Amino acid sequence: LALPQRSPFYLQKIEDGHLNNSLGSPVQTDVYFPRLIVPFCGHIKGGMRPGKKILVMGIVDLNPESFGISLTCGESEDPPADVAIELKAVFTDRQFVRNSCVAGEWGEEQSSIPYFPFIPDQPFRVEILCEHPRFRIFVDGHQLFDFYHRIETLSAIDTIKINGDLQLTKLG
Repeated sequence: LALPQRSPFYLQKIEDGHLNNSLGSPVQTDVYFPRLIVPFCGHIKGGMRPGKKILVMGIVDLNPESFGISLTCGESEDPPADVAIELKAVFTDRQFVRNSCVAGEWGEEQSSIPYFPFIPDQPFRVEILCEHPRFRIFVDGHQLFDFYHRIETLSAIDTIKINGDLQLTKLG
């Protein structure tokens, strides 16, 4: 019986887990299976900290307009949770914009990139590496840009939200 590796995204717990393997002994039941459905909202266990990396793998839709990945401080809508970083791929402008929202106020949007890395109907891999002063963003293994923290308490950044024109294949 192959169980998926434990993920930092705890969404759905298998209830009444008295699974048995072929030898009849109990299998660990504290296993969570993330549901990779867009829009997606998941919990980052322990929040962010320097050295922690978030991996988002997916496939861009065939005719995309945009998709977004946000790291937030909780998932509250009213009042809205602080957004530590919002990444938005906009296909019409071929932009990968980023911003943050602290205490209800959006900061200055950043959009300069050396190239637009996303292709319709193609897979991608986005890595968000948390360092002490900034997030480093990698797409398909290439560093694309840095985004300096505007939220001081990194451990409060405990939620990931993903929406838009993509299919999720893996989170880690």
